[in-house]
Amino acid sequence: MEIVSTKVKFYGDGAKYFGILIVNVLLSIVTLGLYYPWARAKNLQYLYGETEFAGSRFTFHGTGKEMFKGFVKALLIFGVLAFIYYRSILSGNSGIRIVGVLIYSAGILLLIPLAIHGGLRYRMSRTSWRGIHFGYRGNLRELFGICVKGILLSIFTLGIYSSWFHCNLRKYLESNIRLGNCKFSFEGEGGDLFLINIKGFFLTIFTLGIYMLWYIRNLNHFSINNSRLEQDGNVFSFKSSLTPGDIFVTGIINYFLIVFTLGIGTPWAVLRNMRMVIDNVELEGAFNPDAVIQTEENYADATGDDLLSMLDVGLDF
Repeated sequence: MEIVSTKVKFYGDGAKYFGILIVNVLLSIVTLGLYYPWARAKNLQYLYGETEFAGSRFTFHGTGKEMFKGFVKALLIFGVLAFIYYRSILSGNSGIRIVGVLIYSAGILLLIPLAIHGGLRYRMSRTSWRGIHFGYRGNLRELFGICVKGILLSIFTLGIYSSWFHCNLRKYLESNIRLGNCKFSFEGEGGDLFLINIKGFFLTIFTLGIYMLWYIRNLNHFSINNSRLEQDGNVFSFKSSLTPGDIFVTGIINYFLIVFTLGIGTPWAVLRNMRMVIDNVELEGAFNPDAVIQTEENYADATGDDLLSMLDVGLDF
């Protein structure tokens, strides 16, 4: 059997992406923001469609109509929380203000796991590769426990626990992601990430920013090199070959692209960043694309995905 290449490649074209973004911005302005869900869907459809794994490209099947429904629900949820917050602030009563702020803060805290859960269910079910859909099988109650514990401990430890929280969350999420009958997992440990962050923070200061290139490289390698894909009992490891030199060259070129074009070159800079990261990723081992079969169900509620967008929490691993 011939083994298909397991390199990951990105083919995005700056001119095409610029055209998509211009249309999205203009239609969003004309519609007073109502076009945003369709703009988001167009953006994801293009970026996913330009990404290739083992010789086949990904497809995002989400639609603006689905995402608009989720957008409206997300706006209503945030609207209720914002109303409670501002009404309490304007009440003139210190007790009511405290209660209002607590309700608002608790609401945002509880929205995070809800958004991640719903967002992953939607995004995964609407993403396919070679016609095989991804899926997310996580349990909302379990995710709530991980997020509430992680956020509270991160606050009480002044951010120290955040490295362990990140890894625990990543392990749970990836262990519940499927590509047909293939299963993902993550093996990174909080202690290792904490050391990377501490080393990166202090060495970046001591070297007047020079070490930042190695710090970014180390974070990238930690994230990708600890990810696994299991197929029929065989476990394959993802590997990143990203170097500080790649980061430096891309950063310099992107700086000139954005500054000397007064921002017009931003789409090209965004795609250069994506290409830098994606083109340096591969799956090690004899992965067999032809053995992947469909097992996942469709899920059309995009509320979680829109909440994630509003909360600025990323889903892309």
